[in-house]
Amino acid sequence: MTDLVDRPTTTLSRAEVERRTIRRSDWVPCQAAFIDCRTPGSDRKSNFQFIGPGVSQSSTQFVNLTDPHGFNLGAAGMPNGVSNSLHLHFTAEVFINLGGEFLIRWGVDGTEGEYLCTDGDIISVPTWAFRGFTNVGPDDGILLTILGHDVTGGIIWGPAVLRDAESHGLHLTADNRLIDTVAGDVVPDDVALIKPMPQEQIDALRHWSVEEMRARVMTPGDRRPVEHGLLCGTLPGGGARITPVIGYGMVEDRRAQPLLHEPHTFNVAWLTATPGEGVLSHRHERTQVLVAKSGRWQVHLEDQTVELDPDDMLSVPQGSWRSFTLLSEAGSPAEAGTGELLVINGGDDRVLLEWAPEVVEAAERSGWVLDPNGYLAPAAVIRTATEDD
Repeated sequence: MTDLVDRPTTTLSRAEVERRTIRRSDWVPCQAAFIDCRTPGSDRKSNFQFIGPGVSQSSTQFVNLTDPHGFNLGAAGMPNGVSNSLHLHFTAEVFINLGGEFLIRWGVDGTEGEYLCTDGDIISVPTWAFRGFTNVGPDDGILLTILGHDVTGGIIWGPAVLRDAESHGLHLTADNRLIDTVAGDVVPDDVALIKPMPQEQIDALRHWSVEEMRARVMTPGDRRPVEHGLLCGTLPGGGARITPVIGYGMVEDRRAQPLLHEPHTFNVAWLTATPGEGVLSHRHERTQVLVAKSGRWQVHLEDQTVELDPDDMLSVPQGSWRSFTLLSEAGSPAEAGTGELLVINGGDDRVLLEWAPEVVEAAERSGWVLDPNGYLAPAAVIRTATEDD
């Protein structure tokens, strides 16, 4: 089904697999990533960059993995009452709530609408719209963030954010350098400082209603997993269910529909499974990141094995054979008998999978094959098709 058919099997070293594995203990916070880092109410947030530099404006921002993926992956960690100031992105920004309650607001002054984002929600905020969020829950919260493209073009801060930052000695240059005059930085005379977005351009931005924004959210209650969304779905050990959220991604049911179809430069899906089940051996040519949300997952990657606990993530090399299984080891049972794995693939179009030969053979014996378009079909029906002349 893909361009990988004639590609030899990839050999991965243990060191390479470990380099691509980002444990929760590997997260390194930056608390001066943005121009609002001294503004009261926004001065206690932590910015994490797991894959790619994101939009951090700090030269001290730690990035776990710099390999280009076609998207950036990071997170905002915030205590109760702390806000991320209003700003605008040019490329896609998707939030995945890994725990906590966040009040997301939008509009240049944050008054166009609000949405209370809770654990397990995914929300895609439109490009060219000001957005900000506050942790309104009782505990520290984590919002995972996916940004479109390798180079995002930076961000535009709301006018009030820039004014507040200037009163605390912070300035932003046109080449995205954060100048801290309190710490002794000198305002450069060879690069212009960023000024607020002109009011006439702000007035020209599209307004988003609460109803329109809610249509861009998938809560846990909104999920409708595809019962047989992958070729291995009826096979022992291959019973994970897939819920496409953004883009069609890997789903092989021709009737499945994602929440959002618009281009993001990546696609997002939930995989859910019971212990002992998952996705059998396959490969594809796209970049891929797996994020464990709940349960303990085992990933077989070529001849290596990685186990992921909640908040661990793995960047899977393109073209590598991989399989995923939810474990049920003592001491780390999957919550309520199921586990959740977030799957992020690069690209906007479908991700066509090449299944291991033994999976293809077993699926056909159970009555299922992939049609020429890469969708699941009854083997008995496909056998009746005539060959093209």
